[in-house]
Amino acid sequence: MLFEHLQAAPRIDPSAVIAPTAVVSGDVTIGPDCQVLHGAVITSEGGPITLGASVIVMENALIRASATNPVHIGDHTLVGPMASISGAVIGDEVFLATGIRVFNGAHIDDGCEVRINAVVHLRTHLPERTVVPIGWVAVGDPAQILPAGEHERIWAEQQELDFPGYVFGLDRETPDLMVQLTERYGRSLARHADDRRVD
Repeated sequence: MLFEHLQAAPRIDPSAVIAPTAVVSGDVTIGPDCQVLHGAVITSEGGPITLGASVIVMENALIRASATNPVHIGDHTLVGPMASISGAVIGDEVFLATGIRVFNGAHIDDGCEVRINAVVHLRTHLPERTVVPIGWVAVGDPAQILPAGEHERIWAEQQELDFPGYVFGLDRETPDLMVQLTERYGRSLARHADDRRVD
């Protein structure tokens, strides 16, 4: 299903194959020979999304851009089932396994592997050919790659990256943080009320 969002409609190369149950919304460009499988969602929330050539987006994956963090996925990259990418730049020939999470402002260079259920955190940079092991967390720039059980070390890095400030423009110490966050984000998402199906 293809949707126009904020006056932008998806642009899909004729050689790309989009499953009928996939959703592609807004300012999205899908390059030649791409495959977008059933249940995948590729949604531009005010920023562009570009998939290069021969990108595979598997079942139930989510790719989301924001006004401050567009998404670019390079050629010959695989996005695994149930993977989630939000506002990140991904290089060529990258393997993003099942269930991975890549957050806003992350940069993953060519040839990297992010293995099953691993996380590449906010504003984290993975240099070329880096491997993030199964279930591990990459955080920071330069990236530290830590096992999920190292919560204190991960939090020490993560705190400096300021997720609520960077993504939502809110101070973590705001007394009613979740009230402000959900109201602000809800207003932004409500813009989908005017979407128009174009396929």
